[in-house]
Amino acid sequence: MRLEDFDYELPRELIAQTPSLKRDECRLMVLDRAKNTIEHRHFYDILEYLHEGDCLVVNDSRVIPARLYGIKEKTGAHIELLLIKRLEGDKWESLVKPGKRLKEGDTVVLDENKLFKANILGFKDKENGTRIIEFEYEGIFMERLEEIGSMPLPPYIERDEGNDDKERYQTVYSKVDGSVAAPTAGLHFTEELLEKVREKGVEIAYVTLHVGIGTFRPVKVDNIEDHKMHFEEYTIETETAETINRAIREGRRIISVGTTSTRTLESAAKQVDGVWQIESGHSSTGIFIYPGYKYKVVDGLITNFHLPKSTLIMLVSALYDREHILAAYEEAVRDRYKFFSYGDAMFIK
Repeated sequence: MRLEDFDYELPRELIAQTPSLKRDECRLMVLDRAKNTIEHRHFYDILEYLHEGDCLVVNDSRVIPARLYGIKEKTGAHIELLLIKRLEGDKWESLVKPGKRLKEGDTVVLDENKLFKANILGFKDKENGTRIIEFEYEGIFMERLEEIGSMPLPPYIERDEGNDDKERYQTVYSKVDGSVAAPTAGLHFTEELLEKVREKGVEIAYVTLHVGIGTFRPVKVDNIEDHKMHFEEYTIETETAETINRAIREGRRIISVGTTSTRTLESAAKQVDGVWQIESGHSSTGIFIYPGYKYKVVDGLITNFHLPKSTLIMLVSALYDREHILAAYEEAVRDRYKFFSYGDAMFIK
């Protein structure tokens, strides 16, 4: 399939720059695959579409304040760091800007007291421009990062981080530090809505996939089958796998919240006696899901509206089909839905 097959026209003003006033009051487009219909609702109406016995799978990864600003120790030049992944100990893979100003052996000072520094050790990936940096600091690293770091808002949000972003760019159930981008489909849930979901008899299962910066990297090949996905780490606890597998055995629906939960489940699926089951443990995935892929365990998907020509719009197209997804996106544009991370939601059932 060609990259241009997943393109659509999106007016710039429909890219959400701020979240909705209340998490669950954003709009919700419901796609019924059996009837080939579209409904327009609000996110709190998701309760009407979830059934007793459903298993709702969410990603509890927490976004770290991964954007850091400092000065080069030798020259005083202003430097921006974007943490991508912890390698080991205090060593991280990072993007640096401007990259030409930082060489192996340079140090970036990140606070006024010069007690938090980043030492440049060399390149991690020259093609993508990432470096290996090692931090020097006093105290507890994550506490220092929370003090001086900024939330890594996506590049299409054209404003500085605001006071609300440290809360609103996290799901209410986030708990495991490690992502540099939010699993945004989950941003629409409130504690109250989740409680109503539980009261309806829906099981909620928590997996962890740390979202990497690769989620924003464009597909650069014309033939999408030539695209290579970035790898992300995930963890599924034994109890979580047992909850999901019991639902599968009993013929109950597995509803994935977001593309990250989807990629985690489909990566961890193994056949046992001819039945797909989820394998617990810690691993990494570079799974690329596009039309032609046969889903193993995911029956439905709650997601946001994704970038044109992105691997994410390919993933949702594989669950339904490309023609119906693009038609739904065209209707969303006509109806002035908001797109991307802080935008509105879609439920494919």
